[in-house]
Amino acid sequence: MTAAAPTPEPGRTGPRRPGPTATYRLQLQPGFTLHDATAAVPHLAALGVSHLHLSPLLEAVPGSAHGYDTVDHTRISEQLGGEPALRALADRAHAHSLRLIADTVPNHMALPAPEHLNHPLWHVLREGPDSPYAHWFDIDWTAQPGPADAPHRGRVLLPLLGDRLGAVLDQLTLGKTAVRHQEHGDTAAEPVLRYHDHAFPLRPGTEHLPLPELLDHQWYRLAWWRLARTDLNYRRFFTVNDLIALRAEDPEVFRATHGVLLRLHADGVLDGFRIDHPDGLADPRGYLRRLTEATGGAWIVVEKILTGDEPLPADWPCAGTTGYDALLRIDGVLTDREGVRRITEDTARILAAPGRASDYRQAARDARREVVRRELAAEIARLGRTAARACTEDPADTRQRDHPGWALTEAVAQLVAAHPVYRPYVVPGEPASERDAQSLTTPASGPDAPLTVPTPASGPDAPLTAPVDPAPAPSDREQLTAALATVRDLALGRLGRGPARDDFAARFAQTCAAAAAKGLEDKAFYRWYPLLSLNEVGGDPGHPGTTPEQFHAWCTHIQRHWPTGLAALSTHDTKRSADARARLAVLAEMPDAWAEAHRAWSQAAARHRTDSQPGFAAEYLLWQTLVAAWPIDADRLVAALLKSVREADRQTSWTEPDPAFEAALEHLARAVRDDPALTGPIGAFVESTAPYARSNTLAAALLHLTVPGVPDLYQGSEEPLYTLVDPDNRRPVDLTGMARRLAALDAADPAAAPPADLAAEKLHLTATALRLRRDRPDSFMGGHIPVPADGAAAPHLLAYRRGDDVLVAATRLPYGLQRGGGWSATTLPLPPSPSGSWTDLLTRRTFHPGPLPATELLSRLPVALLAA
Repeated sequence: MTAAAPTPEPGRTGPRRPGPTATYRLQLQPGFTLHDATAAVPHLAALGVSHLHLSPLLEAVPGSAHGYDTVDHTRISEQLGGEPALRALADRAHAHSLRLIADTVPNHMALPAPEHLNHPLWHVLREGPDSPYAHWFDIDWTAQPGPADAPHRGRVLLPLLGDRLGAVLDQLTLGKTAVRHQEHGDTAAEPVLRYHDHAFPLRPGTEHLPLPELLDHQWYRLAWWRLARTDLNYRRFFTVNDLIALRAEDPEVFRATHGVLLRLHADGVLDGFRIDHPDGLADPRGYLRRLTEATGGAWIVVEKILTGDEPLPADWPCAGTTGYDALLRIDGVLTDREGVRRITEDTARILAAPGRASDYRQAARDARREVVRRELAAEIARLGRTAARACTEDPADTRQRDHPGWALTEAVAQLVAAHPVYRPYVVPGEPASERDAQSLTTPASGPDAPLTVPTPASGPDAPLTAPVDPAPAPSDREQLTAALATVRDLALGRLGRGPARDDFAARFAQTCAAAAAKGLEDKAFYRWYPLLSLNEVGGDPGHPGTTPEQFHAWCTHIQRHWPTGLAALSTHDTKRSADARARLAVLAEMPDAWAEAHRAWSQAAARHRTDSQPGFAAEYLLWQTLVAAWPIDADRLVAALLKSVREADRQTSWTEPDPAFEAALEHLARAVRDDPALTGPIGAFVESTAPYARSNTLAAALLHLTVPGVPDLYQGSEEPLYTLVDPDNRRPVDLTGMARRLAALDAADPAAAPPADLAAEKLHLTATALRLRRDRPDSFMGGHIPVPADGAAAPHLLAYRRGDDVLVAATRLPYGLQRGGGWSATTLPLPPSPSGSWTDLLTRRTFHPGPLPATELLSRLPVALLAA
């Protein structure tokens, strides 16, 4: 998609405002509110961004540090300051020529405690399928028997109890609570059933029943939390039970959940939208078309994770992605592929211990299959039931009759587990794309998804968790083969239309997305980590590195098709910030030195291991984390390690924790962090690699700010930022201090008094590049033209032009460059300049067209930003 010419918007006069030149992400939370954002406006305007990128604005669970757990779509979060504070922020931003972009969460709401915080869900729990909000939520009412007096109508399973119902019955009490009604804005006392922090509504007329009978007459079933895996009957965000999915494809639900944001857009308060998790939507394209129409063509980007060479669907009306594809290419071109291979060979013996995968490909395959058969068993079972209904939906079509239920469910499980990208994008009534057809045809018959048939089993987990029969009966194989073909055709919409068939295609795609996210990013990435910097959203640790040729080809593609989408390096979801990854990338250039270092640390740490010592795989995670975030306090370190090993779901997990293993890991981490005999060598190692990490940090920052697309800066990343997985990366940052330091840099002459350290260098580079983008937008909407260097060290110099008057040069693989003897006679041919010369805006030095020695161009910094 190319950028469209400005067009008038409904309700506005004149052309639509131009899109961003650069955005700055602010994580709003009780510790950093809209008032704090308003105070930061002068600094962000001085920095050079054009738009403030705000995390979700609607009312969320009290104390939420991220805002993705929406409870009320009718108001801006009061804990952030409310709508008056948002309008005050917009006014101040506009006065500084800045606009606002809002993160939008269309896929789900919170299932909070107390439950009345989510009024639509409260109403559904009280009134059941008769509630006017019942169609808001993606609930399978057929999966659970209904109340005692209406068993055929179904109810919602709430797996919230700490034990089986009988064991906690005495913890349930009756009472009343004040409930705010969104329709009228008033508050009234309503009877409730309490369980710790929870307060559930009571079906009218049941409040006087004895407790066991009262429970049987509600439109919800309170149950042990462990039943969520197999019995849950509402769709979730991934596998998070307390985030219940919305049916945004319903026009009424769309209007109700987007009304406030659309009103604020019409009023000029908001200018654009980031769409969270579009792969969770039943029809992402339809949603984007509806939002585009409702806003008159607002600037919209989507958090779409692209796998490998997967393209963003060309018919999606949006500016592009949120930029993880840029992160992958920028990190990749600064990573030594051969060094990663050697590190992988060296650490495979640690990561591929007995019972573990032997490479990332196997780790990813195993993790995705585990997620499908365990965490997503309820979703797979629902798809199996829907497939059975779809097979008999058309009385005239008898070809799909008589598939056994177990075969349909098993076919769904195998196809979801083997799907090679996040999801297909099948729209009922339209032919499936060739890419989607190929994705669903190949896995069913290819070597990555061998045909397996479960043996008969009983119990709630059958057949998904049943053992596999190594020699299935021919009839079973025949039935499963036929079911695979039918499920594939249902997923591709090839069997025609009907409520069940349309529903299956949408839910199958949504479940594929959940399996990919949980299986890869939230499981495999935490199991296989020869080099942690590779394990980022959208990445493929099994295929590390990007060649300069591949980098330039990607830039050309983005410039041609998605020039106004975002480019990201650090976000609220990255597992390690860009500068932490820049440090880790150095390790790929020195695999032998890295192996010697972490082995020495492991030997020195032997005295800190306990009888329950966490094992060398966990230790290797510890050493990499220390290098990435050094210096780091023990609490941050332990929190990141524990989250990592729980996500890995090997020795411990969120649902099956191993206290002894976790205690041993925490003990080791704290002991290492407090042991001078270890902190000394670790600190010295980080210091010895600092010159190369500096080069990577500045190179990544400059590439991020100048490649095709709109750079999206994460809060605090204008200076070095060494954060780990959330919530570590969502902590408030000191923007006031950064504003003072930027003002001091602006007052100095970079030619006479260059920035004193990496923090000042990165801040200076960031402001310089952002201001250039702001002042010369046409240059950055121009082409991306590679400028090849000449000489032996040419592979270490990545250079390109943006338009006719901007040229970027960055060092890549700096350690290898030094070992090879430096730049030597390598030159960069500066093209003719419209002004006759080129000025490096970072050092204020002037150069003339023609061959320029790299030693001269990059004598002060490992990067250069030249303007004519």
